[in-house]
Amino acid sequence: MYSAILNFPRYAREGVELGRNSPLLSKSKAKRIVILGMGGSAIGGDLLRSYIQSFPGTGGVDIHVSRSYTPPYVDAKTTVIASSYSGNTEETLAAYQSVRDVAGQTLVITTGGTLGGWADAAGTRKIVPPGGLQPRAALPYSFFPLLYSLAVKSELFGAEVREATERGIDEAIALLDKLTKKYSSGPKKGNTAFALAEKINGSIPVIYSASDRLDTVNLRWRGQIQENAKYLAFGNLLPEMNHNEISGWGHPRELVGKFVAIFLRDRDDHERVARRIDITRRTIARAAGASHEIRSEGESLLARMFSLICLGDWTSYYLAVLNGADPSPVPLIENLKKQLAKD
Repeated sequence: MYSAILNFPRYAREGVELGRNSPLLSKSKAKRIVILGMGGSAIGGDLLRSYIQSFPGTGGVDIHVSRSYTPPYVDAKTTVIASSYSGNTEETLAAYQSVRDVAGQTLVITTGGTLGGWADAAGTRKIVPPGGLQPRAALPYSFFPLLYSLAVKSELFGAEVREATERGIDEAIALLDKLTKKYSSGPKKGNTAFALAEKINGSIPVIYSASDRLDTVNLRWRGQIQENAKYLAFGNLLPEMNHNEISGWGHPRELVGKFVAIFLRDRDDHERVARRIDITRRTIARAAGASHEIRSEGESLLARMFSLICLGDWTSYYLAVLNGADPSPVPLIENLKKQLAKD
């Protein structure tokens, strides 16, 4: 896992190339985009949705990420994208099988498996990332090919998005190079990722952020801590949590102090949400064991999103090390799959 996180910038570059060499998609058949996937294979679609929705004009294209056996409505003006790194994800296969014949066009992102076999047999458009990784470590291969293929090559979201994306990709990868060098240095002074892992260790992290732009980054932090460190993590989004969850920080008093609140922030957070985060942090600090604020870095939105993803990935790795957990295998998930296979 150390090697995979270390090579994230290289994977991102290779992901862009996969997108550059991907099949061209029809705009007329992409009035709606439905991305099918689960876990690490789905989060690339989530990132695409979070990123594209930040632009005021996206060519009228709606993006929906479906994590279930039963996908949403699909018709001849819908592009269906099935993303399964292994090609054998049960839910994704079921969903894809139910809509592939009615979609306007389909695209598959997989290393092979059953999904790859179906794509080959039907002559379906396909993007094939390198194999040998855990799906969560293959995020650059599930996101950057999709982003480049849809936003740049096929120009599905308009010229403004295409131009901003091309600039953002270059900045994001350059920043990933810089941050990876910093965070991979281990338990050294100035390593923010290791220091944060130490602050979290022994407590249960709750990740908070604005719902706009950072909702998927928030989800990525939780997923990486859970899978890499084998460590419970929770989270929520503002402003919604101000209408319910904030009240839960009162009880049980002997346990609330075991939680640490982590606020992910971006310079473009809505001004009222930013104010809410300030107040929420002060409110929670009275009960939580600790609270920490992490601000994104960079100019473009892509760079800012991936600056936080990079820090979260390295923090989860060091949290695994601190607890003697192997960050690569996920035995509980594999055991669940084996039990389901018996049915």
